[in-house]
Amino acid sequence: NLCTPCIGKHISDGYDKHKIVPFKERRSTLIYPTCEIHPHKNCDFQCEDCGNIFVCSSCTASKQHKGHNFVEVTEVYNAKKEVIKKDTKYLENHIAPTYEEIALDLENQLASLDGGYEKLTTTMSKQGEQWHREINIIINKMKTEISEIKEKHRDILQKHLNEIKQIQSLIKETLQTIRKIEKSTEVSSTIEYSSKIREFSKFPPKVQVSLPTFIPKPIDREKLYSLFGQITPLSTATEENVLSLNQPKTSVRELLDEPELVTTIQTGHEKLRSVACLNEDRIWTSGMTNDIKYFNIKGSLLQTIKQKSGNFPNDIAVDSNGDLIYTSGPTKTVNKVKNGQIEELIRLPEWTPINLCVTSTGDLLVTMFSDDETQSKVVRYSGSTEKQTIQFDEEGKPLYSGNDKTKYITENRKHDICVADWGAGAVVVVNQDGKLRWRYTGHPSVTKNKPFKPLGITTDSQSHILTADSNNHCIHILDQNGQFLRYIDNCDLKYPFGLCVDNNDNLFVCECFKGNVKKIKYLK
Repeated sequence: NLCTPCIGKHISDGYDKHKIVPFKERRSTLIYPTCEIHPHKNCDFQCEDCGNIFVCSSCTASKQHKGHNFVEVTEVYNAKKEVIKKDTKYLENHIAPTYEEIALDLENQLASLDGGYEKLTTTMSKQGEQWHREINIIINKMKTEISEIKEKHRDILQKHLNEIKQIQSLIKETLQTIRKIEKSTEVSSTIEYSSKIREFSKFPPKVQVSLPTFIPKPIDREKLYSLFGQITPLSTATEENVLSLNQPKTSVRELLDEPELVTTIQTGHEKLRSVACLNEDRIWTSGMTNDIKYFNIKGSLLQTIKQKSGNFPNDIAVDSNGDLIYTSGPTKTVNKVKNGQIEELIRLPEWTPINLCVTSTGDLLVTMFSDDETQSKVVRYSGSTEKQTIQFDEEGKPLYSGNDKTKYITENRKHDICVADWGAGAVVVVNQDGKLRWRYTGHPSVTKNKPFKPLGITTDSQSHILTADSNNHCIHILDQNGQFLRYIDNCDLKYPFGLCVDNNDNLFVCECFKGNVKKIKYLK
């Protein structure tokens, strides 16, 4: 900072040595690199034909650079400054907060460990109260096992948290470095800046370590330890973190200890098969007749749609516009009902559509079987255009049974495709690329002793997967990795068939032979 007399001293010391500007224009003078060939000159250009090396005006006129293309250093400098500004903003507003969320999630998991494990030990204690003194030794042994698993659980979470903290530290250092460059007028350091956005955008997988579960067994004094119960090992799952500015935040909702029956709607359908939610107080239903019915939550019939073919629909769904979509087996078509008019969306030549669902992106997922009834597959449609076929695993083996005509389908929040394969007695889950993630073939139970043959299937905001076990009069609730959580086996359920969940996570269940739809609350 100079006063007027000082300016003269600085000028007399050699004009080229000092750049004097008005106070408000400080830091506006660029410091150009000195030419290696002509040391008395600054490099005002870069030669594009020589790998963007710095050159001065004398170099541009030399034989060495004859006919070459040059760009002004100020243009490169200003463009790079813009990149730095954008990187700074992106790091501060998006990447750093995302790592903060990952760290917070891990910290929350660590904080909730004691409560979760306390629930486990409480469940064990309740089971233990029904037994005699001789099993106390077994209880204590299992509690020790729980404590050891808890430490492993803590170590896994802490390890991942430490890795995240380390990356956060690197981000902070990077921000400090580029802020210095941003304020600097050094041309070389600015142009040499290398963006680390791509590196930091490769978010680590989101760690979800599932709590072990305690599974009680009937008392048998001859096999106390093996029959008392078992503790499942830690299940560590990773979930890809995708940066999305518009992704809604989902609050955590726990399962109710006892699901509650909210209301029962009598549909009058013969063999009620499917239910689709328009919202929390409007539903479409269909059974083994050619009419599709529209009810409010009070059970009032608002509208009836009759198929032109006179045959019953295989399945129904509702798209994001609130329009009804249904599959027709005899005509091999997928149809839409818009403003009361039926229009054909898809016609299949050699396959029969069975069940369907609408994805979060508005695509249709349709299960279907071949004319010779030996093959089944899932096909994704955008409008009427086929986008994807899912039929075989990585070894070329069929993913789905070929000889059954019921395969309800849904998509979860991770865009996994979940199929209730009745013929195979399994829930088959593949990722959005069609690669097998897991199969669920039921849960061992003394009371649920008939074969597991899943029918309806749906998912909720917590990424739970719910599937109807009609033979055993219950609903299985699984987590997103296929781990059994619990049954819904109260509410006087009889032969549950089709399922759907509304936007408030209320469950609607079709009772096939009674023709009722039951609305059940199962989350807190």
